Amino acid sequence: MGEQLQEQRLSEVLKAVSDATRRSILTTLVQEGPLRVTELAGRYDMSLNAISKHIKVLESAHLVTRRTIGRVHLIEADLDPVRAVDAWFGQLRSIWDLRLERLGEVIAKGVTRDERPVPDGNKDDPGPG
Repeated sequence: MGEQLQEQRLSEVLKAVSDATRRSILTTLVQEGPLRVTELAGRYDMSLNAISKHIKVLESAHLVTRRTIGRVHLIEADLDPVRAVDAWFGQLRSIWDLRLERLGEVIAKGVTRDERPVPDGNKDDPGPG
């Protein structure tokens, strides 16, 4: 998968889970397994149409799949896209781990601001006035 497509999917997933209702729907589906759209709608103080719109956003982000059996629509969680988010957060953690490790080294050496080399202020400093 190309890097641009991965970035787009990551953005879609993050946008989809930015809404509390959609996070709640996804959590419910993970905990309870596939549910009918009407079962999900009955758990929220909103219309079936509103719940359907939330489900469509989750479907667009590939976080849920829909199975139709006759007239019954079952919605099921698919957490594969969450791996992309986890990988992205892993990269952020890695960067911060390196920064904190470097900070620890600096602190361990006891380097203070006064011990750092001071740049020559005369070269770039136009001076007063």
